[in-house]
Amino acid sequence: MVQYPKMREELLETLRSLSDREYQHKAWLESDYPPGIEYDSFDEAVHFLYDDTVLAENPDAAIGVIIENEKEARLMSAVCQAIDLVFDVLGTEASDEDYINSSGWISVVEAASKALQAMETKSQEAVKV
Repeated sequence: MVQYPKMREELLETLRSLSDREYQHKAWLESDYPPGIEYDSFDEAVHFLYDDTVLAENPDAAIGVIIENEKEARLMSAVCQAIDLVFDVLGTEASDEDYINSSGWISVVEAASKALQAMETKSQEAVKV
């Protein structure tokens, strides 16, 4: 259980976008959004992880708030570290196309996929109970 389940769902959506290269190309580069989405970009994910939450700075502080445990904190730390490595190479003002075509981007996608899979499995188990 988390204190803010709606923020957790937003986190899962952020991880979905970071883990899906096809979505990134369609939404972030072509502005072809799925129904119900008016706008999305890599910048939206960064703002959520780095500005709206403590996940990039101190994921342990988010335990019980929007993530459930230390495992999820470690997974979120890995996502943010992968993004930080891309920022170290390209800076924070590059285009979405530059980011997703960079050599380090695969690490972002893989870390987000791993976190999403673990967190969705946990969420689905909680619903079954």
